[in-house]
Amino acid sequence: MNESFFIIGQQVLVLFIMIFVGFICTKRGFFSEEGIKSITNFILYITIPCVIINSFHREFDFTMVKNLAKAFFAALLVHLLNILLVNLIIHDKDENRERVLKFATIFSNCGYMALPLQEALLGKDGVFLGSVFNVVFNIINWTYGIFLMGGKGTKISIKTAFLNPGVIGVVLGLIFFLTPLKLPHILLSSLQNFASMNTVLPTLVIGFYLAKVSNLTVLKDVKLSLALLLRLVLLPVLAMILLIVFGLRGNLLASIIIAAAAPCAANTVMFAGKFDRDTSLSATLVSVSTLFSIITMPIIIQFCIKYFYL
Repeated sequence: MNESFFIIGQQVLVLFIMIFVGFICTKRGFFSEEGIKSITNFILYITIPCVIINSFHREFDFTMVKNLAKAFFAALLVHLLNILLVNLIIHDKDENRERVLKFATIFSNCGYMALPLQEALLGKDGVFLGSVFNVVFNIINWTYGIFLMGGKGTKISIKTAFLNPGVIGVVLGLIFFLTPLKLPHILLSSLQNFASMNTVLPTLVIGFYLAKVSNLTVLKDVKLSLALLLRLVLLPVLAMILLIVFGLRGNLLASIIIAAAAPCAANTVMFAGKFDRDTSLSATLVSVSTLFSIITMPIIIQFCIKYFYL
């Protein structure tokens, strides 16, 4: 695969044109906080599972089974690297700020932002492998992420960590991939129609958050700028170097790096609100990181594909 920077940039630009529509709609008052929460829940519980199941609805391939296992351990390695480095580097006198900064830097928007891009650049295989990153994200997000945002004494639900839409989608998908069972045409067609919404709906949500950025004076906040630098540049580049050393190449490497290079996870805002942390800071991190990712993601992904794809 020899994708040019122009082609990758073009794919990202298509997404950002759609994000801009969400931005304009928000400025015009079409979307409210409650409306966006409803769309977000629909994406989380319906669209993303349909995307994952659809990517697994294919003939069994032993090579892809091996790649799934590699993708799982690669995603686990990326998250552990993020947790280690973020806890070493990011500190703040204000505990609320520190917890939000750490959470936003560790967890990427590997669902809303990465899956549409993985599908656009790598096709069904990209989503197939990228969905495994989502599984690891969900498990760590609902265990360590809860502990990080909640602090000491926070109850962690193992049930929630494993019984969430992303993990359930992969489990159902694996049933269709590993067995002769397949969905009848009518159900598969309906599922594919819901899956096709995974490009449009997430961009509207991201556009909503971008509309909340009043100006870029927030970059004067040194700790915030450091978190953005880590999330958008340093962590994905270090992850790429580490995975290359371990021998990853091709769609497997590209799909992991697309997820690792994505901006701050959208649920940073949700978790900040849930645990009474700094919601303003969380919304700013999600919005500004998404804005700058239009520059950083094409550069990192192009570098990865051009020099280390084969």
